Amino acid sequence: MAPPAPPPSRVFAELDPAPAPVPEGRGGPAALPGREVHVSGCAELSALPDRARVSLRLGSRKEAAAEARSSVSRRLQYIAHSARQRGVPVCIIFSDFGQMQNICNLLTEKLGTSVTINPPHFYHTPEAIDTLRRQVCVTAIGNTRRKAQEVCQLFGQALGKPLLIKEEETKEWGGYIDSHLAQSADSLTLQERIQNATAYASCRVFAVFEIKGKENRRSKLL
Repeated sequence: MAPPAPPPSRVFAELDPAPAPVPEGRGGPAALPGREVHVSGCAELSALPDRARVSLRLGSRKEAAAEARSSVSRRLQYIAHSARQRGVPVCIIFSDFGQMQNICNLLTEKLGTSVTINPPHFYHTPEAIDTLRRQVCVTAIGNTRRKAQEVCQLFGQALGKPLLIKEEETKEWGGYIDSHLAQSADSLTLQERIQNATAYASCRVFAVFEIKGKENRRSKLL
């Protein structure tokens, strides 16, 4: 039985053929025109949710409707007061998840069965998603440059300036934004909810760098 065919090769870096060298100037070795290194690089990053929304439902049973409304109103005031004391917005949208747990536990302890606290919904602000997109692109570019530098060093060449940087593909998955909150099972733990709401992004970049000529090993040693 014939052995299986080897998988097709994938080119991640390419050194263009070298023309005749240009004489060196006073500033060191000059760039060789037309000599380029072509590389591709990628990166993948994740971002935990930066906000959590907690909804509460209050109830009270009294003989008169006015008394029930007054009881609920007092409880709402207590909730708002507890939130203000800890620097949390009264709408109870949290950026500090530790404070969120503390306040929810306090309200449950003080108000008992009259308050129902639903599990938190974790999500990202638009600013957090924009930051993730920028970071993954910049990281991919950095990875691409390091790859080009390693390729040049392998052949005793010096990496020059970038001639082309092209974002070839970006992908995003996971995560929720404020207007698209997902309903999660009540049985999930807090960490599982945070993990389910984590956003991911990947980016692939193609770049072309010039090759400046032979690497100056003496300056590296100094």
